[in-house]
Amino acid sequence: MKLRLKILCMCLGCTLIALILQTILFQETSSGIIYDRAKAESANSLQNMQNEIYTFIKNVESNLIEVYSERELIEALKEQESIEKLRKGFYRKAYEIATTGFETGDSVVSMYLYTSKDEIISTYRRAMTPKHNYPADIYGDEDYCNAKAVKNFVNSTENGMLISSYYNQYRETDIVRFVLKLFDNRNYKQAIGYIVCDVDSKAIRSIMDKYSTDNTMYIWLQPMDDRPVTSIGSLSKDEEIEYQEISTQILQGTQTGQMASGSAKQELFQVEQNKYDLTAYSLMPRELLEQNQRALTVNLLLIGVVMVVAAAFLTFILSRSMTRPLEELMVTIERIKGGNTSLRAEIKNKDEIGMLGQNFNEMLDQMEELSEKEKQANELLNQAKYKALQAQINPHFLYNTLDTMSSIAQIRNCQEVSRLSQSLSNIFRYSLNMKDPFSTLSKEIMHLKNYCYVMGVRMQDNIQYTYDIDESVLQSRVPRLSLQPLVENALNHGLRNKRGEKCVRIQAKAKGSSVVICISDNGVGMDADAYNRLLQKNDIQFIEEGNSIGLHNINARLKMLYGESYGLHIISTMGEGTEVCMEIPRDKRTEKEDGKAKV
Repeated sequence: MKLRLKILCMCLGCTLIALILQTILFQETSSGIIYDRAKAESANSLQNMQNEIYTFIKNVESNLIEVYSERELIEALKEQESIEKLRKGFYRKAYEIATTGFETGDSVVSMYLYTSKDEIISTYRRAMTPKHNYPADIYGDEDYCNAKAVKNFVNSTENGMLISSYYNQYRETDIVRFVLKLFDNRNYKQAIGYIVCDVDSKAIRSIMDKYSTDNTMYIWLQPMDDRPVTSIGSLSKDEEIEYQEISTQILQGTQTGQMASGSAKQELFQVEQNKYDLTAYSLMPRELLEQNQRALTVNLLLIGVVMVVAAAFLTFILSRSMTRPLEELMVTIERIKGGNTSLRAEIKNKDEIGMLGQNFNEMLDQMEELSEKEKQANELLNQAKYKALQAQINPHFLYNTLDTMSSIAQIRNCQEVSRLSQSLSNIFRYSLNMKDPFSTLSKEIMHLKNYCYVMGVRMQDNIQYTYDIDESVLQSRVPRLSLQPLVENALNHGLRNKRGEKCVRIQAKAKGSSVVICISDNGVGMDADAYNRLLQKNDIQFIEEGNSIGLHNINARLKMLYGESYGLHIISTMGEGTEVCMEIPRDKRTEKEDGKAKV
């Protein structure tokens, strides 16, 4: 055994030394080349993104230029007609331009038509709701709408299209703004008005998402002397500070030309538009750029591991011939200790080890024979206990008697007693039929309705039950007697001390490949977080000792049947009510198939 260890240590030592030398050489020669190539690919990706955004902006500009085809409007602006007359004659013009000149995919949310004196002529706002709310006039609140940037552009000598933005507090998102001046065709230096087109930033973010290789890569668009237009990605606390510094420099116009390359942890990229004042910036973690280096290093380590394994295997082959028979016997013993009692030692030689294996096999045969006899005795004992229990409570006698009571009550015109007996009979018939641990959701609902009726008669509670069941899940298989304990829990713990109107809602619906069943009440509520932790813990010993209510039992059954990812989840607000939800895999079977499963 010592010789084997010596050979193994020698082979592994040589392999590790070779691996260390190879890793050092890689770091000295290849890592810099891989890092520079990763930077070039990132910058090229940002350039491709800018090209696609340019196409989108160019399309918006082309659609806005179509306003010159509105000859009556252009002539009225040339003649500098009164604002009252302009509003009366062209009050729907912004709506017409937005709905006919743009497609739905352009995501235009609002449009404004102004005179050269900043007087609004026409407004279009899409889907005006409390959440989708857009200003009627961008100059109504200049700080909110970032209208200062528009006014500076209108009063300047620039003839291109302005790209700006503002943050819409109702939508909780950035709105991208495009502003195009309208000129007199006889004097292109004289602006007669302008048009403002606001677009949902998701149209541009969808383009940016295609060129984002990782969520830690932060990309934003920002014109010079203006706020950022929109962004994607996430930032840590330290990265947020760096981003704010860069964005503030651009907003204040103090940064010119190419900016610094970033910090020690972040690499900054920027690509300008060919025509429009809209630069793309990207803060990328240097770790992301170094991932190719890490991948190659991992490959080297994997090669080293393979070499180590190969050395260990060769060492094992050389030394196994001497100790193999004894090692195989020890392995067999360990596997038998682990529970695989059907194994036996393989006898190859008739030496001392062979005799030891033969005696070991004979001992196992005797132990297995004794275990089989004990198992048969336990089975006979269990059958006797079952027959004794069956003799004490005959389920057929019980619910047949209840059916008889129902018939007598109905003959004697005691409808409530008749219905109560019939419901109780149905409850016993369903509860005592445990040949199959599964049932259909339809049968569970029927059993639940019988239970709710009996409880209503017993407790004299005026409880309103509401059933919201998706028909597509009625034939889904569910664990038998899994809904009634949830309703019982709502009655006993949620509504018992509730005053006023009492409501219980049973809801079942399909969710992908699962069925979600929720029981909710408007009772006193509970500490949902603490209870969810207990359900997640799923302490079986806690349940077996009888310290559990129905929720723990059902939760344990679901986890046993479907796995740890399933079970119960509670949502509750103290004083308002509780909702218990159960999610199970969707398994729909016909009655015929269900019958075969029971056999």
